[in-house]
Amino acid sequence: MEKGKILICDDDQMLSQMLSEELTSENFLCKVTNSGREALEELKVNYFDVVLLDLNLPDFKGIEILRYATANLPFTQVIMLTGSSDIEDAVESMKLGAYDFITKPYDFNELLQVILKAIEKKNLITNNIALSKELDQVLGFEIIGESKSFKELLALATRAAQSDSPILIQGETGTGKEILAKYIHSISPRSSKPIVTLNCASLPDTLFESELFGHEKGSFTDAKQTKLGLVEIANEGSLFLDEIGELSLAIQPKLLRFLETGEFRRVGGLNNRKSNVRLIAATNKNLINEVREKRFREDLLFRLNVIPLTIPPLRNRREDIIPLAEHFLKIKNKSKKAKVLSDEAKEFLLRYDFPGNVRELEHLIERSLIFCDDEVIYPKHFNLMMSSLYTNLEVKEEIERFSEKPLHKSSIEEVEKIHIKAVLEANNWNREESARILGISVKTLYTKIKKYNLQ
Repeated sequence: MEKGKILICDDDQMLSQMLSEELTSENFLCKVTNSGREALEELKVNYFDVVLLDLNLPDFKGIEILRYATANLPFTQVIMLTGSSDIEDAVESMKLGAYDFITKPYDFNELLQVILKAIEKKNLITNNIALSKELDQVLGFEIIGESKSFKELLALATRAAQSDSPILIQGETGTGKEILAKYIHSISPRSSKPIVTLNCASLPDTLFESELFGHEKGSFTDAKQTKLGLVEIANEGSLFLDEIGELSLAIQPKLLRFLETGEFRRVGGLNNRKSNVRLIAATNKNLINEVREKRFREDLLFRLNVIPLTIPPLRNRREDIIPLAEHFLKIKNKSKKAKVLSDEAKEFLLRYDFPGNVRELEHLIERSLIFCDDEVIYPKHFNLMMSSLYTNLEVKEEIERFSEKPLHKSSIEEVEKIHIKAVLEANNWNREESARILGISVKTLYTKIKKYNLQ
């Protein structure tokens, strides 16, 4: 297994070649350059974990290469090599951000240990940044499902995880597409590297491109320093693009080019860079219809849809409702008193169609825990939660009319319309807050308001 990528820059060709061979035998991937100019060209287009940099080069001072690396490649660790033991050079190098300063001749085993520790530091930095990019980072999760359809999906996902091909996860809002993406990453050969998430509906085009590909210092007004994009942070790991169907037509060709070549440019940059990521995308839209309506590029769809996985809605896998409900009951209950679902509560859940899918079930259990003072949860606790939410008289009347009709005979659209209207009314039509509670993007909420003619 490859331990890391190393750039060796030393004007002593024989020494650098011997070092490359020794490191290659230790399962490192090495690139040798013998001048500062060659090293800069490599650093501008390729990614390296570690640079072994000679302090004195024929055309550049090694310090200048170090300055470039620390300013533009904050993940890359630079180890300075020199034939002198000048303490001033060592101090300056460390101040500029070098990982270590080693004097020639060096012992290979000692150098190897320094390289391994440098890579360990680099991995720690990338993992910490990847975690900070996800406000709702799942540090531990379980995949819950007893239904045949869900087990078949997991079997397909397990096989797909072993490849590097793009995966497109399809399913309604709230079915657990992000959890499935993280599960795939966790059992893949890339699991030791980060998985980074970006919601395609959450940012305007200019900010989205900067977030995805990064930007150079001074490329726009607020670009006060160089910023790495998520494709660089996720290098050797996985990139999860949620709500890919919301991606604008302006950004789609840039993403397509990256998927086809592995190359990208930071905003304001002139150099093509490379990154090796495994892309997992998710959507609740029918992308074939989006292509037909010319809102999504057909060539991008073909590139994304190498391994399609579809998560069935919760109403089509009712065997999973009670195991999921009991799982949420266990992890959401913060009181010392254990609580259980009554038979009546289970029947209620099994009859309900869950237009919001697993996310709605999670929220329903969480809210019922608040209103249940005893150890057993009954349907009245769900009703109490609902009555506190639906305060508007007109909406209450709709709920009453709706409740006269058996849940299992109501269409998804009927339930969804009432639920969305109720949440909007409860939040004084604050669309941002309502979208957050519903677990959908603001853009999707606007679409639903228009679809159901809600006022």
